[in-house]
Amino acid sequence: MTASLASVVRRLGRPVTYTRWLHLLMATVAGGLTGFLYGGTFRTGGWETWLRLAMLPVPLVLAAALVPVVRRVEGLQAQLLLTPGPHGPEQRAASGIATTPSARWCDRARTAGWLLLRLETGVAVTALTVQLPALAVAFGMAAAGRPSHLSGLPAIGAPHWWYGLLVPLPLVLLLAVVLGAGSLMARAARLLLGPSAAERLAVLEARTERMLAHNRLAQELHDSIGHALTMTVVQAGAARAAGAPEFTDRALAAIEETGRQALGDLERALRLLREDAPRPADRPLLTEAERLLESARAAGSTVSAELSGPLADLPGPVSREGYRMVQEALTNVLRHAGPVPVSVRIAADGGVLELDVRNPLPAAPAGPGSGGRGLRGIRERATLLGGEARTGPADGTWRVSVRLPLPA
Repeated sequence: MTASLASVVRRLGRPVTYTRWLHLLMATVAGGLTGFLYGGTFRTGGWETWLRLAMLPVPLVLAAALVPVVRRVEGLQAQLLLTPGPHGPEQRAASGIATTPSARWCDRARTAGWLLLRLETGVAVTALTVQLPALAVAFGMAAAGRPSHLSGLPAIGAPHWWYGLLVPLPLVLLLAVVLGAGSLMARAARLLLGPSAAERLAVLEARTERMLAHNRLAQELHDSIGHALTMTVVQAGAARAAGAPEFTDRALAAIEETGRQALGDLERALRLLREDAPRPADRPLLTEAERLLESARAAGSTVSAELSGPLADLPGPVSREGYRMVQEALTNVLRHAGPVPVSVRIAADGGVLELDVRNPLPAAPAGPGSGGRGLRGIRERATLLGGEARTGPADGTWRVSVRLPLPA
């Protein structure tokens, strides 16, 4: 009992209790404005007036629910006045109350239900807000020995001191009604103004798209930065082992070029993370694969390449992802086998793009499942493009083979 009383006292000290009360009182404005249009609404007084205020605006409320922006206005008002705590963008998004205009008839129907509930509950709470304090005043007057004849309340013609004991009861009842009605409206707002199934699906799809975009960025950074670091390490080690000034100069120049390309890729990825940034330049295409081959040659590998077909006419996504696959395949060669001979074949013919990278097996070849994120990324990219990728030993070599379908 003590805990329940303490909980009620705490709720009475929360600002949201009184913003919810204000929200309910504001609902009577529609009834008041409509009442002025009909003669005699306020003439009789008493409970008949309150009943008219609750019924007269119903057609107007139903018509307003058909206007799409009304749902947005009601949602914003409910977020600000019915939900506790700060009202930043994150808190409003987590309130469970939508602030988008009605897009479907089911949204309009739910908005109509909300407006009717708010009107009737608001008029009832407003009536009690007016009448219950007046009843407490009437009890106080009767306790002081004065008869009371307040409008809308039964007359007290036999005053007595014991009426003083009843003075707190109407006020306690009013506070209980305010607390209960406020909680009811907060729950109803989440039910009637909450996101529809289609809106929740759209939010889920947007969240999934963001996650996929982040995964793509992670893969991009892994491929480009991993390639640059691998090339840098291999070239630096080869230059130190060679001990020749001319080879060292070539290695340093290759390291500089590789680092510059990696910085460009990093800047592209970071710009994608900035929402207000302009659209970044396109990523490298397969027509620029020659720079990957030159980078591998500068690292000490002997690269034999065969490029055929209209690579410049490839669709953008296929060309960009193909470039990354070749890049990762060459990085994988240098990382696990070192500067060994590599054969690269890139061919677009017969509605299929074929990528084939082969190198001699290292002393301790990696198994198909131990290629790390790089080889897994190649297979994922190929699957997303409707193709297939195979990685592993083949005829005494380590082979990365990719087949991607091309649109007619």
